[in-house]
Amino acid sequence: MTGADTARTGDPERATLEKAAGENFPVAPFFLPRAWRDDLMAVYGFARLVDDIGDGDLAPGGADARLLGVAPEAADDRLAMLDAFEADLRRVFDGTPRHPLLRRLQPTVRRCALTPEPFLGLIAANRQDQLVGRYETYDDLLAYCELSANPVGRLVLAVTGTATPERIGRSDAICTALQIVEHLQDVAEDLGRDRIYLPAEDMKRFHVQEADLATPSAGASVRALVAYEAQRARDLLNEGAPLVGSVHGRLKLLLAGFVAGGRAAVHAIVAAEYDVLPGPPKPGKIRLLREVGVTLRGEG
Repeated sequence: MTGADTARTGDPERATLEKAAGENFPVAPFFLPRAWRDDLMAVYGFARLVDDIGDGDLAPGGADARLLGVAPEAADDRLAMLDAFEADLRRVFDGTPRHPLLRRLQPTVRRCALTPEPFLGLIAANRQDQLVGRYETYDDLLAYCELSANPVGRLVLAVTGTATPERIGRSDAICTALQIVEHLQDVAEDLGRDRIYLPAEDMKRFHVQEADLATPSAGASVRALVAYEAQRARDLLNEGAPLVGSVHGRLKLLLAGFVAGGRAAVHAIVAAEYDVLPGPPKPGKIRLLREVGVTLRGEG
């Protein structure tokens, strides 16, 4: 392989991992042990890439398609790309994967004895995004979060060797809450992708039409709906928060950061008077730090 080829095939990995800097919370903060940071970044690389495939946000040029063995004419076919990505994931467990992000993941899978299920769940969620753009009930949305969000928390527990049935249940509540909060922040962006993650039964209850979500600013009915869903997310965060007190040391600080990030995001939505349509309400650092302290003390 020439130097140019090496640089070209390295670009997708570098571009994906650089997105970690733009996340709402540190993916692998400096205070964690180096081995944990490496493993969490490997897991993040997988999760980020599968989301980029599902959202059509891959770097231009088709490098990821080439790495996965997808023909150039199918590089924009998200389902074909997800199928190829799933095939490459399976090589992580029984061979040598093609994509550098999956090769990076392989040592983590072996060291932490990870199973395919959470990774397959994230792929299934992105496959579902290509086929389902509306959710009739809250239970339908929760089933989607079981695929799209909960595997991430389960992987964090597995990487850190702290998974128990009770902790997994608490983690699921936190991850589902974080997914709901993200959906609330991104109502306008999701609508641009022809996706609505607000349950249709709730939209009917609050007399919200799809056209109401396409306006520059939210009316009273949309704000009431967003407030209702934000309270659901807050309740789930409170349900999951005891997870933080069940662990110790630096992991406790990491998990507190996840809960605090969700709580601070909910506060930002409240501060915006539930008007999420102009753009995602984002919390400031001071509020985030305050929520970290509250969470560590077991308050809130």
